Amino acid sequence: MKMQSSLLPQLQQKMKLSPQIIQSIEILQLPLLALAERVQQELMDNPVLEEVVEQPKEDSPVSEDGSIAGENAAQTEWDDAKKAEVDRHNEMAEDWNEYYSKTTIRKSALSDERDQKQEALENTAAKPMSLHDYLLGQLSLMEVPEHLYEACENIIYSVDTSGYLSGPLEEIVSSFEKPVSLADAEKALEIVQTLEPPGIGARNLQECLLLQLDNRDPNYHITKDLLQNYLLEIESRKYPAIAKKTGYSLETIKKQVEFIRTLNPKPGSVFNDETIPYVVPEVKVEQIDGEYEVFLIDNANIPHLHISSFYRKSLSEGNIDSSTRQYIQKKIESAKWLVDAIEQRRSTLYKVACKIVSMQKGFLDEGVHRLRTLKMQDVADIVGVHVSTVSRAIAHKYIQTPQGVFEMKFFFTGGFQNADGNMESWESIRQKLIEIVAKEDKSNPLSDEEVADKLGASGVDIARRTVTKYRRILKIPSSRQRKAY
Repeated sequence: MKMQSSLLPQLQQKMKLSPQIIQSIEILQLPLLALAERVQQELMDNPVLEEVVEQPKEDSPVSEDGSIAGENAAQTEWDDAKKAEVDRHNEMAEDWNEYYSKTTIRKSALSDERDQKQEALENTAAKPMSLHDYLLGQLSLMEVPEHLYEACENIIYSVDTSGYLSGPLEEIVSSFEKPVSLADAEKALEIVQTLEPPGIGARNLQECLLLQLDNRDPNYHITKDLLQNYLLEIESRKYPAIAKKTGYSLETIKKQVEFIRTLNPKPGSVFNDETIPYVVPEVKVEQIDGEYEVFLIDNANIPHLHISSFYRKSLSEGNIDSSTRQYIQKKIESAKWLVDAIEQRRSTLYKVACKIVSMQKGFLDEGVHRLRTLKMQDVADIVGVHVSTVSRAIAHKYIQTPQGVFEMKFFFTGGFQNADGNMESWESIRQKLIEIVAKEDKSNPLSDEEVADKLGASGVDIARRTVTKYRRILKIPSSRQRKAY
């Protein structure tokens, strides 16, 4: 059979999103701070975009189309204020081509740039001291034998972020550039373990806790005995068994266990230099005259944008060449798409937020136990958009409510039908589980089966294994671990 290749014409229909639609989708799903960065970048890249000096008042109510009340009036006022400035620019531009092609950097602009950089440096948070730097600083002030000093430094660099040795001491020693005997390494480790915070350089949890004990404490020997020999029993709260083996009274054991719980199992964590992300809500819900009102609060972060009248007028005068005209027209078109995309984002976010508020009034009034089941498709059908639009609109967005600040996706949760025939969310069931455990008799805590029975009595038909699953998700200890003696 002979094989050969050939070229054949073929017709296909493909759906392809335009760059403008792609930009609108990207703008819609950007969180607030990322959008602010995007807008600032566009202001730098696109000369026809300008920031309105007098922004609308923060927390301005938004109409159903997403625009701010009184926005058109503010825009007209701003245009009037800029008219004189536009005329002054036109008088200064003797020849547009020369004006546009030359790159003139004014001294004042350079000065402003230096001022902005200086301000940025002054407002930049100083890098926090690392755990290794803190330990090395203490080591430098100690009188350490010369032949052990380098070993101490190497051991410090082998301490992980929790404060523990990152591996067996034998393996750490084998990685040293300068050979060190295991005996000297043990001495160096003992020196490192005397540094602050207490517990640093431990090889396991037991050693970490023992290093934090003070031998001047009257109960030092009791606590040391408990940690060395009965740590697993303490974890399982088997206090009567410990009392029987040691001869200590139950009260003494309980007192020392409470002290042990005050020790830090991760002493290095106090030097955790990870940046904590800030949560900035974009929507705020307030109760006014008995009704919940929705406000967008992005104005403080997102500048109000305007297309420069100067560039518009320059196009209409006709004294610029075709390449410059095409450049300006392209930039104006790009600016229009950006402004429209931001306004569409605000409009969609506002509509979705309004529907969430109207459907979750029980939660706003009373809390999590009144959170109702809600699907994105339900909101999409009411708002009149695709479900993917709702998903993008709420992605990484936060809403400030009378019950606290929540991620907007928190309000979309599944559930089941209770004994009354009403739909109840899984989140409300978890809240009921927490309340049942909080009210139990700690001397005789409820088993998972008994918790399931109590939930059943309140109309929630739930299996024991589901209670166990939720209890573990909520990090609630087992009944044995919750027992108080």
